[in-house]
Amino acid sequence: MIKRILAVIAGVAIVGGGGFLWYAWYPALPKVAPPSPGQFSAAQIERGRIVAAESYCVECHTRQDLGGGPKLAGDYKMVSPFGAIYSSNITPDPETGIGNWSEEALRRALHYGVSRDGSHLLPAFVYDHFTKMTDADISDLYAWIMTQPAVHMTHRQNDFPLSVAPRIGLAGWKLLYFRPGVYQPDPKHDAMWNRGAYLAEGAAHCGACHTPRGLLGAEKVPGQAYDGGTVDGWIAPPLNDKNPTPVVWTEDELYDYLRNGVAPLHGPAGGPMSPVAHDFLATVPEADVHAIAHYFADIDRASQRVSGDKAALQRAREQSKRDLTGGNLLTDPDARLYQGACSACHYNAAPMPVLGRPELALNNALWLDEPTNLYLVMLRGLTAEEGQSGVAMPSFYNALSDHDMARIAAYLRRTRTTLPPWTDLDKKAAEARKLVEEPPVNSSH
Repeated sequence: MIKRILAVIAGVAIVGGGGFLWYAWYPALPKVAPPSPGQFSAAQIERGRIVAAESYCVECHTRQDLGGGPKLAGDYKMVSPFGAIYSSNITPDPETGIGNWSEEALRRALHYGVSRDGSHLLPAFVYDHFTKMTDADISDLYAWIMTQPAVHMTHRQNDFPLSVAPRIGLAGWKLLYFRPGVYQPDPKHDAMWNRGAYLAEGAAHCGACHTPRGLLGAEKVPGQAYDGGTVDGWIAPPLNDKNPTPVVWTEDELYDYLRNGVAPLHGPAGGPMSPVAHDFLATVPEADVHAIAHYFADIDRASQRVSGDKAALQRAREQSKRDLTGGNLLTDPDARLYQGACSACHYNAAPMPVLGRPELALNNALWLDEPTNLYLVMLRGLTAEEGQSGVAMPSFYNALSDHDMARIAAYLRRTRTTLPPWTDLDKKAAEARKLVEEPPVNSSH
């Protein structure tokens, strides 16, 4: 009897192992000669440019550190809990890029996360979102990529354990977390909603930053979709009704933020979100940005909170007036520090917040569970190309100590919000400073 049981177990293991190896194995696709740019029409190339902009291809496949790098040549550093990952070269260079990839090879990479040579791609290449893209969009994207300048450049070696066993290890991850399939429209919603969902869930991969991840790096979906996440050390706030800001994001404000990088009642786009608005979504059809805003306005079922908006605005206005008139200065040393460092730009005495003077009481940074984003903006500042175009905030990297930043954070949290105080503010300020490896170039202090 024991022998029979062991034989059955062994048989199941052999069959299961064989089935998994079959699942894990993909053949290499043949190399092709680099396509001639002349074989693609101008209209198709332009459509491909829009797909690339909505997918942020340039952002993730262009080196940002070490003085930057050529467009699409890769070597963009992505920090993960498992080690650093460097993006690949996707220029038409046949040796270090994808110049010898066919359109079929690109489609397989996007839909199934498999490289031309048959190896499984790391999920940092977010094929769990790209799989939702249509063949038509991928065909246009291929035309655009193959008409870009070819750059001969390799990326740095990944510091990632599964890199050494891409077929088996990553196939196991996919078996657990990856479900391929092109986006299917939801008949319960209109065409605009479905266009927004297709972009947000597919090419634009919003959940890659705004959804928390589990121990193995997979997004916690569907249960925690858009509940908030982290990217490059920044907190990506929730995009659903868990967003803590006291003023509801309306569809029009979402559009302004995504298209122009600033919304008066919420502030400017900083950190990794800034290029999304300024470099990419500002260059695509307005209808697509409206569709994304329409989709997320529906996802954020926060209309019940509208009654609290007037109270939040009134509280912010009253506190700004107190700062402006010096009402806190005699009794609160933290108010004096804030007055000297911040209030000249951040006061707001008007009935509504004014562009160029973000009202901090309404900004997500003060309402999040951690002060990370507030600290990073203090340390990095905002250039005139970030946030609201033409309006800059200087870096306080050298002007404020960690304890100074902690005092300002504590003061703003207790005077601008109704939430409990943050804890360990000095320690968290030091941790944020480590994320900014050197004083930003726009530092004027």
